[in-house]
This record gives sequence, structure tokens and C-alpha cells, in this order.
Amino acid sequence: MLPFNRSEFIEVFAQYNLAVWPMQVLAYALGAAMVAALWRGSRSSGIFIAGGLAAMWLWTGIVYQWMHFASINRAAIGFGAMFVLQGILLAVAATLGKLRFQPPSGTSAWLGAALVIYAAALYPIVGGLAGDKYPAMPMFGIAPCPVVIFTFGMLLLATSHVPRWLLVIPVVWSLIGGSAAFLLGIQQDWLLLLSGLSVLVIVWQERRERERGAQIATARRP
Repeated sequence: MLPFNRSEFIEVFAQYNLAVWPMQVLAYALGAAMVAALWRGSRSSGIFIAGGLAAMWLWTGIVYQWMHFASINRAAIGFGAMFVLQGILLAVAATLGKLRFQPPSGTSAWLGAALVIYAAALYPIVGGLAGDKYPAMPMFGIAPCPVVIFTFGMLLLATSHVPRWLLVIPVVWSLIGGSAAFLLGIQQDWLLLLSGLSVLVIVWQERRERERGAQIATARRP
């Protein structure tokens, strides 16, 4: 049993969006810059994309979870800690500079592109069609669920190894946040439940690359 109802949940978003304006615009600008950086495919663009994801997670943990959502749900203190930790982990990944990204070129990458488009464009449209109106709705880049969907999408576009420790918290939130789809009737969050499955695609893709590399190394042996 949740300690709040749907109207209270939506009202938190209304107050939050009004309080942080114009961060919604800046979040879209950051997201667009991150997508544009895919075409560079360089180490510096990888640092920028991972850093941008870190900023989204840190903001959502501190400002949304701790400063707003905690007013109706004390569990938000723990949720905020999860988001801050994930932001730190992404910042570490950015600092190491080991993540690289590129435009979609394969099946898994196109799945990533679809998640990115959903998080940025279709998520608010689906919410609007379901009856939610701004400011009483989650927004891209500054609300937990679209941030997680966007993160899964960008990680599917990674051309380098994605550390498993970057995947744990997003998967956990896909289950926690995705529960809002049926507990609170947040229709746009149904895809969040499915987005966690993208981790299986990431793991499968990396295993395939390792096996391919092993086959090539074996073939080159005299």
C-alpha cells in the first residue's frame, strides 16, 4: 500500500516543475547535445555523454527525490541515495573516459535509439494522451523514470564495454518506478518495466563481441 494517492503524486510533479523552471529546457538542451555527440565517437564525446547522464541522475536524486518527493514518501530518502550513487558512478565512468558511443548501426543500437526517442519525445506525449497536463507530469532529464529510460538507451549506444556496476541501479529502478504504471496508472511508465530488459541485450552483445574476438585470435594463431 502506497503512502500517497495518484493525485498527491501528480501534485508533487506540478510543484516540482514550477519550482525548477527553466531546468526542463536546459535538460532538453543537454539531451540534444549528448545525442549530437554520438556522431563524434571520440573519447571526449564519451566523457561528455557519461557526464551528462551523471548530471541528470544527481539532479533527480537531490532535487526531485530529496527536496520534493520525500514530502509525501519517506522512502524517497533511500531512492535519492540510489540516484546520487548512480550519478557518482557515471561521473567516475566519465572521469575514466572508457565509455564511447556512436550513432545506431546495429539491432541493439537501434533499440537504444528508440528508448532515447521515447524518453525525450514520446514519454510526455503518451502522458498527455493519458490525461496528464504540464506541469503535473514527469519531464525529460529531471524526473526519475524518463532519466532511467534515457540512460538505458544511451548505454545501448555504447561501443565500449559497459561496466556491470553501471547497470544495477537502473535495473532496480525500472522495477520500482515501473510499478507506477499499474499502481498509479502512469501509462507512460509501462515501457520503463520493459526497458530493464535492455540490460540483457547489453550483456548478450558484449558476450558476442568477446566470443568473436576469441575466434579471431584463435584463427590468427600459427
